[in-house]
Amino acid sequence: MGRTKALFALAFCVLCSCPGEEQPPAPAPGAGAKAITVTSTAFREGEAIPKQYTADGKDLSPPLAWTGVPEGTRSLGLISEDPDAPRGTWVHWVLWDLPPETRELSEGVPAQETLPSGARQGKNDFGKVAYNGPAPPPGSAHRYYFKLYALDATLDLPPGATKKQLLEAMGGHVLAQGQLMGRYQR
Repeated sequence: MGRTKALFALAFCVLCSCPGEEQPPAPAPGAGAKAITVTSTAFREGEAIPKQYTADGKDLSPPLAWTGVPEGTRSLGLISEDPDAPRGTWVHWVLWDLPPETRELSEGVPAQETLPSGARQGKNDFGKVAYNGPAPPPGSAHRYYFKLYALDATLDLPPGATKKQLLEAMGGHVLAQGQLMGRYQR
């Protein structure tokens, strides 16, 4: 019986550390459990994302705002993703090197590799550089997370980088993070 439990535990550990899933970035040395509060004027935490911010509407990025960015922040990064997608987590938006004094993104961030602020956008799972909104298959509602990271560095990533590349670059640089979750269903 002891050997069966040991084999089960080993199998569980192997399954839980699937190499296909990206891990959250490691915090910066000495970073505490600081949290950023992320909000939107378009929807509240857990509420439905309005159609204009989806593939069924104008497909605009929603307005986002945040508070609680800690001292020492040199840049901000953003990842938007759907963990309920049929083939695993689907990336909708990758953005980094937002200036640290930035406290909001207006509706409809342009589909440009480099924004006027110097921020860069990466490739999402639609194969595009920019935001692409919810487009779930018909059925139950999907959750869409907008995750914001305060970093103690600017990142040496070219425009068009992927979520995986961004997570790797952010490793050891996260001072604080926060998120907003909205839902969408067809």
